Amino acid sequence: MATAQAAPAPHAPGGPGPAAVPVRAAVVRGKGEPFALEDLELDARMRPDEVLVRVVATGVCQTDLHARDQRPPVPLPAVLGHEGAGFVERVGDAVTAVAAGDRVVMSYQACGHCRSCLSGAPAYCVRAFPLNFGGSRPDRTNALSRAGGEPVHGHFFGQSSFSTHALATERNVVKVGDEVPLELLGPLGCGLQTGAGAVLNSLKVPAGASLVVLGSGAVGLAAVMAARIAGAGKIVAVDIVPGRLDLARELGATHTVHAGEEDTAARIAEITGGGADFVLEITARPEMLTLAVDALAPLGTAALIGGAPPGTHAPVNMSALLGGRSVRGIAQGDSVPRLFIPRLIDLHRAGRFPFDRLISFYGFEEINRAVADARSGAVVKPVLRIG
Repeated sequence: MATAQAAPAPHAPGGPGPAAVPVRAAVVRGKGEPFALEDLELDARMRPDEVLVRVVATGVCQTDLHARDQRPPVPLPAVLGHEGAGFVERVGDAVTAVAAGDRVVMSYQACGHCRSCLSGAPAYCVRAFPLNFGGSRPDRTNALSRAGGEPVHGHFFGQSSFSTHALATERNVVKVGDEVPLELLGPLGCGLQTGAGAVLNSLKVPAGASLVVLGSGAVGLAAVMAARIAGAGKIVAVDIVPGRLDLARELGATHTVHAGEEDTAARIAEITGGGADFVLEITARPEMLTLAVDALAPLGTAALIGGAPPGTHAPVNMSALLGGRSVRGIAQGDSVPRLFIPRLIDLHRAGRFPFDRLISFYGFEEINRAVADARSGAVVKPVLRIG
């Protein structure tokens, strides 16, 4: 078990504190290039709603890699990372939800005042794309630069946690207790809340229902664990990596399908007795969304979680939809992080959501090895120990 981290000496809200904080960050400078650790400066002249976090650890998510590869096109050079956890060092004058010294998990950014945000659906904020992928604050300013003044894009998902410090906002930090090691908690801010939330929040899978999960990475395995929590009847995990299928069985899958060796559609039909009540598509491959719809029972729901490149289209059997079947997309598991992340922590403490079994730790300087291991399937969820 990881040891507890020491909290930093607190500063008063909004100061006192240095105008610039030296940081060590993983920078990507060109499309598809490796991450390179660089010494940067973080402008710590706090906006009223901002929160300066000393990052303890951060998960590596496929979305980070998609952004590095310009799918979607995040402005470069940039500091990515969006599953950070750490200690609050300073807060802006208007911040009331957290204070210096608090332990926090950072999640996605939302504006807080659009129709979606005000109706309790911040994952569908009308400004979600520029706020999370724009590489700057909403006013287009940026807090990161090299010592000579060269700007480096940050504020990725309102945090850019591939760094020793991150500048978040009150809206996207969640205060957490000290019952679980902080270095484990970062992935709750994106991948794990997405998979678990898809089952518990979005689809509200009822007891006894059948669920197929196409893709058994961190998001898919979080969905498997959540399905067991929900009391689902048949939980089918599909992947091409045998080790992930083994882990899926240990975490609650009642059946597994090796998509590289078996007729996936036929096996799903056999296991579910002709069709599943719910199918989660996580791979972002068009043919798998087609399969997801085809694998549904009448009145079933196929949900897309995986982030495909912009403009990707998938053929859907339109006549199948006449059987009451539906297709929907899910962002962030329909989670309100300040409510859902503490719930997942409570489930973990009760032994019902053992997400620590998905995590493999790496030193910050090993970021490119962590990326390679995630891409190869050697690990499920890499987490970088930063501070």
